[in-house]
Amino acid sequence: MTAFLIRHFVKDYQHTQDPQVRSRYGKFAGIVGICTNLLLAALKMLLGMLSGSLAILADGINNLSDSASSIVTLVGFKLAGKPADAEHPFGHQRIEYISGLIVSFVILIVGVQLIQEAVGKILHPEAAQTGALTIFILIGSMLLKLWQCLFYRNIAKRINATSLLATAADSRNDVFATAAVLGSVIVTICTGVNLDGYLGLVVAILVLITGIQLVRETSGPLLGQAPSKELVDSIYNRIMEYDGILGVHDLAVHNYGPNRWFASIHCEVDARQDVLVSHDLIDNIERTVGAGLGIQLVIHMDPIIVDDPRTNNLRRQVKDMVKAVEPTATVHDFRVVWGPTHANLIFDVAVPFDCQLSGKDLQARIAQGVKALDPSYYCVVTIDRNYVPRDEELLEERNMEKEQAAFADPDQKEDQ
Repeated sequence: MTAFLIRHFVKDYQHTQDPQVRSRYGKFAGIVGICTNLLLAALKMLLGMLSGSLAILADGINNLSDSASSIVTLVGFKLAGKPADAEHPFGHQRIEYISGLIVSFVILIVGVQLIQEAVGKILHPEAAQTGALTIFILIGSMLLKLWQCLFYRNIAKRINATSLLATAADSRNDVFATAAVLGSVIVTICTGVNLDGYLGLVVAILVLITGIQLVRETSGPLLGQAPSKELVDSIYNRIMEYDGILGVHDLAVHNYGPNRWFASIHCEVDARQDVLVSHDLIDNIERTVGAGLGIQLVIHMDPIIVDDPRTNNLRRQVKDMVKAVEPTATVHDFRVVWGPTHANLIFDVAVPFDCQLSGKDLQARIAQGVKALDPSYYCVVTIDRNYVPRDEELLEERNMEKEQAAFADPDQKEDQ
């Protein structure tokens, strides 16, 4: 049914990467959510007031908050679809994350209010008047909410919308909440035991837990959440497939909204290669890899010396020494300024955020290790943090393979 509705109500529905089409999907989802949730809220709140059941009334108020959430989602997609401008050169798509966060806070507020009402009902219980009509409406509500969950999830997957995934999770929890209310009604009818306040408390706690989970999920991208390991590995692997790239490091990935990724990375190339040839290679990688992964990719080119045996041997020694000091560390941008009395070793060391050593301690130990290699060596080392999740051992292995291939044939580029 969802596919049928999308085909008839979302223009150009196949082009999900188009910002305007994304906006149409969001508007359609918002309108469907407003209409269905208002219908459920009206029925349950009326039924709750007539029967005196707090659990049913609380469930209806929860649906009313869902209507407000759908309005926020609708407005969020409308604003997120605005084109980039001078004040927002990367577009407005992060508004989708903000709308999802607002929905999460609305759910939290409703949860707190329902807990207060439920506690009062437990302390001062009142008999609820329920019957077959109540059961019928609650069962119909569960079926509609289940369809809502599948509807939102389908659209969220089509357009990669975090806010709609949050709404789908909320609809799923509404099914469980209404099922609990239905169980309370059936128990009351069959046994006369009044569980209304207790089931109302269960519903309220479920709503509150959902709100907390959604706050965590929707705030992550706004706070600079790391990209997925799959995206990071894809960037590394595709770049390293190119002949002429000896190593990669310093990858940074920024998210400016769903399907709006910007990445920068350093690529090592043979210093003997003609700079125009290397630049052309970098341009081709930026276009091809960026388009293939749907990201805006910027590459910084790092020329490295591969035809100096003394520098190459020292690079390997320093890498082994750094690994002995900190197994998770990697070395890049290595170069040596040879002098008549001493040599300056200049390089960067990247470590993950969970590295136990502080930057100063790591620098001091590496400096000691360099001196142990030769007292005439002085090091200028910069400590970097890895901003993305990655397989350090695999990346180091691939970099070493490329470097060793270049070191093994130092004359391969001289005629180019």
